[in-house]
Parts: sequence; structure tokens; C-alpha cells
Amino acid sequence: MKLTHQPSCLHDGLDLLIDSRWSPDQALAVIELLDDLRDRIWAHYEVALQTRFREQRVTCCDVETTDPPF
Repeated sequence: MKLTHQPSCLHDGLDLLIDSRWSPDQALAVIELLDDLRDRIWAHYEVALQTRFREQRVTCCDVETTDPPF
């Protein structure tokens, strides 16, 4: 089995097998379902997710007390 990089950084667990015989309409239906799920999760956790994303992207560099790198 080929290991691929997942956004979740998980490297083990259950494999998700997708039937290679899906029609384009079936694949589109799954994508639409995932989009709807993402929208509902975002609507419920929007503020907490924004805070978490900000925490993950903050650098350790204090811009006001250090010289800029340029």
C-alpha cells in the first residue's frame, strides 16, 4: 500500500476504499455531501476554528521588538 500525505497528518487507521466504478454523478454527489458537511461544521465552530488556525500560524517572532528580516 502506498502511503500518501494526509492533511490530518494521520498515517494509520482504517483505509478508505472508493469504488473505482463510481459514475461521475456519484463522485459529484459525494463531493457535494462533503462540502455540505464542511459548511455545517464551519457554521457551528467558526470562532473556535478561526482561533485555532490563527494559533497554528503565529510565529515565535515578536515583530515589534525585533528587526524585520528584510
